[in-house]
Amino acid sequence: MRYLVGALALLVPTVQAQEGLQTRGPVELSLRRAIEIATAPEGNAQVELAAEATRQAEARSGQARAALLPNVDASISQQSLTRNIAAFGVRFTIPGTPFAPPEFVGPFNVFDIRATGTQTVFDLSAWRRLRSARTGVSASRAAEQAAADQVALAVARAYVGALRAQADVETAEANVTLAAALLKQAESLKDAGTGTGVEVTRARVQLANEQQRRLVARNEHKRTRLLLLRAMGARLDTALTLAERLSADEEEAAVLERAASKALLVRADLRAQRQREQAALEASRAVALERIPSLHLLGDYGSIGGSINSALPTRTFGAALRVPLFDGGRRDARRAEAASQYRAERRRTRDIEEQIELDVELALDALRTAREEVQVADGGVGLAEMELEQARRRYEAGVATSLEVTEAQTRLSRARDNQTAALFHHAHARLELAHASGAMRQTVR
Repeated sequence: MRYLVGALALLVPTVQAQEGLQTRGPVELSLRRAIEIATAPEGNAQVELAAEATRQAEARSGQARAALLPNVDASISQQSLTRNIAAFGVRFTIPGTPFAPPEFVGPFNVFDIRATGTQTVFDLSAWRRLRSARTGVSASRAAEQAAADQVALAVARAYVGALRAQADVETAEANVTLAAALLKQAESLKDAGTGTGVEVTRARVQLANEQQRRLVARNEHKRTRLLLLRAMGARLDTALTLAERLSADEEEAAVLERAASKALLVRADLRAQRQREQAALEASRAVALERIPSLHLLGDYGSIGGSINSALPTRTFGAALRVPLFDGGRRDARRAEAASQYRAERRRTRDIEEQIELDVELALDALRTAREEVQVADGGVGLAEMELEQARRRYEAGVATSLEVTEAQTRLSRARDNQTAALFHHAHARLELAHASGAMRQTVR
């Protein structure tokens, strides 16, 4: 089935694609096109939120990198000051004289224009924090891809559901047409004197039942289309014509079965979780390295004086070695917290791996069962059509009643429903297997 292969493609769509869908008339929509629209920048909300999460992770990485880059500030100030120098212990007299310095001085002006800078030379903890932040960016990008995969899966499910509803409508239309033909046959036989009124009434009841089923099918068809538009992030009043039909593509199923063995290598959500685990490990190491001394350069250069005209250049250059000694246990508590977070992420990774293995096995079993279901349903439709044809001939020949025709008609209707359900289950199973194995890009044709 070609439409499912298209669903498995996560392409880079454009905003114009979605706008075109929303502004034109009835659009012939393939599942490939639906995926493009849903994963566009202004498509499904989950894709937008995942993209924003990546931007936030990149911003956090920039913050961590800033701790290792020069930090330069500039300042300019003009102050008018007074001071009580006695408050600073400046109290003395000159022996043999009555002179003593005043306790209160000022006001006097101070003008200062200065640039101040610092540079980290050695800080292992800051380097680890930067590595953790960069790993977090990788995790966020993988999570963004996983979100796109989830959106593609949701759109594909909605699309296949709409295809099933469309097939149900077509089946209902065929059943109504058949019931109308049988009613006409019953009326003709009654007019010819070989039929009865109850047979005509029975045919009319059957036609009314099929018309009722057609109404239900049409309502479900409309509902599934609205769900599809919602999953795509498109306007709900967009007119659509689905370009695909339900079918059983065994070639595609074989490709997916071969790809299932590589699920643990290609699943985007597992890649994201492994990156989160690595980021937690780097963060834990960064906290542990806070006990290591760090070396920083510092300095300032500027002019200071009573006014801008009398200012003289001054400077300060130096280095500072910071040695952590005691912080009340804060560092140990943060280290324990970071270690616990790493253990939690490691457990989540194992859990996702186990879940992926289960998803693949369940999807494979579902695909095998659906394949057999399609074969049985196809055979059932053929037998039901044959039975109805024979019943109509017998009824027309007068060797059977219309009840036999009605029962055959009911069995054919049920067989058609079973065939539609079997094709839907087969398509759904292939879709689930493609998602479970992470084979979206590999199955693009």
